[in-house]
Amino acid sequence: MNRLGPSRVTRWVIGILVGAFFVIPLASTFLFTLRGKEGPTLEHWAALFDPAASAAIKPIWTGLGNSLVLAVVTVAIVLLLLAPTMILVNLRFPKLKPAFEFAALLPISIPAIVLVVGLAPLYLQIGRTLGTGTWTLAFAYGITVLPYASRSIQASIDAADLRTLSEAARSLGASWPTVILKVLAPNLRQGLLAASLISIAVVLGEFTIASLLNRPVFQTAMVVVQKQDPFAPAIFTLLALAFVYFLLLLIGRVARGTRKARS
Repeated sequence: MNRLGPSRVTRWVIGILVGAFFVIPLASTFLFTLRGKEGPTLEHWAALFDPAASAAIKPIWTGLGNSLVLAVVTVAIVLLLLAPTMILVNLRFPKLKPAFEFAALLPISIPAIVLVVGLAPLYLQIGRTLGTGTWTLAFAYGITVLPYASRSIQASIDAADLRTLSEAARSLGASWPTVILKVLAPNLRQGLLAASLISIAVVLGEFTIASLLNRPVFQTAMVVVQKQDPFAPAIFTLLALAFVYFLLLLIGRVARGTRKARS
C-alpha cells in the first residue's frame, strides 16, 4: 500500500468533482437545447435539417465547411512540412534539436491577439498573391498547432530508432523519399495520427485568429447565428465536443493497438 498516495475516498472525491466540472455544463447545454414552449422537445434538433430553417443556420454550415477545409490543409502542413523537418533535424542536425523545440513551443506562449498583429501585414501580401480565401488561414493555424503536433511526433521519434532504420534502408539502396514514406512513417504512425487529430481539434475550436482576420469559420459563424437562434449554436457545440471526444478515443485506441503490436 502506498501511504504517500491519496486514499481511496480522496480519489473518489477528486474524481466526482472533476467529473462534475465537465458533466454539469454539458448536461445544462443539452437541457437548454430541449427547451420548448410546452416542455422538453426535440424540435430544435430537428430544425437543423428543416429546409424552412436552413437560411437561419446557413452561416454555421458554411463555417463548418470552411473549418473542415482548413483542417485538411493544416494536417497537410503538419504531415508534409513539419514531420519531415523533425525527422531531418533528429537524423542530420541533432545539435539544432533544442533550438527547434524552443521555436516549436513559442506559439503556445504567445497570445492569439499578439500573433494576429504580427500576421496581419503578412496576410495583406497573401491576399494579393493567393487571394483572401478562408483556406489561407491554414498558414496561421499551422503555427498555432505547432506545439501540440511537434510534441506528438517527437514522442514517436524518441520511441523509434530512426538512425538505425534509416541507415539499414539506405544500405539496401532505398532513396530518402522511400526511407521516409515506407520505413520511418510506419514507425511514427501513432505520433503522426495523434498530431493530425489534435490539429483538427484545434482548428475546429479556434476563434480569435479567424475573427480578427475576418474569416468565416465554424466558431465565428456560431457567434453570428447565436444572435438570431441561440439553440443552434448550442447544438453544434455539443456535436463538435462529441466529435473531438471521438478523436481522443481514436488516438487512445491506436496507441493501445501499437503497444500490443510491439509487445
